[in-house]
Amino acid sequence: MTTTTSSPAAPPLQGLRVLDLATLFAGPLAATMLGDFGADVIKVEHPRRPDPSRGHGPAKNGVGLWWKLLGRNKRTITLDLSTPGGRATLLRLAATADVVVENFRPGTLEKWGLGWPELSAANERLVLARVTGFGQYGPYARRPGFGTLAEAMSGFAAITGEPDGPPTLPPFGLADSIAALATAYAVMTALQARATTGHGQVVDMAIIEPILMVLGPQPLWYDQLGYVQPRTGNRSRNNAPRNTYRTADGSWLAVSTSAQSVAERVMRLVGRPELIAEPWFAEGTTRAQHADVLDEAVGSWIARHTRDEAMAAFEKAEAAIAPIYDVRDVLADPQYQALDTVTEVADPDLGPVRMQNVLFRLSETPGSIRWTGRPHGADTDAVLTDLGLTESEIARLRSEGAL
Repeated sequence: MTTTTSSPAAPPLQGLRVLDLATLFAGPLAATMLGDFGADVIKVEHPRRPDPSRGHGPAKNGVGLWWKLLGRNKRTITLDLSTPGGRATLLRLAATADVVVENFRPGTLEKWGLGWPELSAANERLVLARVTGFGQYGPYARRPGFGTLAEAMSGFAAITGEPDGPPTLPPFGLADSIAALATAYAVMTALQARATTGHGQVVDMAIIEPILMVLGPQPLWYDQLGYVQPRTGNRSRNNAPRNTYRTADGSWLAVSTSAQSVAERVMRLVGRPELIAEPWFAEGTTRAQHADVLDEAVGSWIARHTRDEAMAAFEKAEAAIAPIYDVRDVLADPQYQALDTVTEVADPDLGPVRMQNVLFRLSETPGSIRWTGRPHGADTDAVLTDLGLTESEIARLRSEGAL
């Protein structure tokens, strides 16, 4: 019997060109997500002021590690967009591109003669994704905007933390990451629209908005009931028991009982089946009003068992439980390993490195990490040569400070 081996399918975004003009962090991460699925992402950095993520966070042997993740699957070039040569070169690149991602303050591209009228004149099919703290218009539009401000203004910090403690900000770029996901989705939506209309459009992404969406129906609650969600620590106003509990061997476990059937299984498991008969136990919101009783029941049982014992008992009872992990636990976990969630990639500076894999799995046209973040400007000459510039033209731009 003769067998044939089919060639791997091309990545789904192969043939799409993205110019990444953005920095720290929502815009660049959106471009990374597109690059992971085959887009040709060209990272454009200032010749003398590289993307700050190259020096953000810990480094090894002088090599910034965050950039290795954020800059993966991107070719890197340098352009000073404020110079005539830089402007002209960017417009030539835009004529070959499908998407431009930028996060300058509103008016900056316009000041350089690179606003939407100029970009769309160079390429009517272009999609321009503008990612800023507060959007392109409104009283705050020209303010400096970072994810931290969105985490504060969206209501996230107000509901995070213990009831008697201060509002709490996340220790990582939560709002930026959510905005990156939203931007990648918005770009693909605009590209789908382009397939019908034949022309591109502007994506106006304000970082303060996507995080507000994922916070749930808070505006609706307030509009209809005047209800303002308070800080409740690890507890929920929608169900109980829902908390973290310490085991006999000093580990922490998280328990969730969003489903009524799961809440009942937990009570039977911890030896408190009589609580199921209480009238208030029948709904999540009324269970939440008796969280002290339920937390004591679950917490005291878990405190008498090791992590492995508690996990095994909950799994046997088909009740929802998970250990509280730090990154060491994540890397050792067999489920993450089975999914290859954190994968090994070859890096020319550091050798084998582990980083998060592509965001999701496609059965027919999977994404991949083709390379890690490259050095500043490493692909400038190659990209500009492919664009049709001669060696003398590239040399002239470099002497003028445009590269």
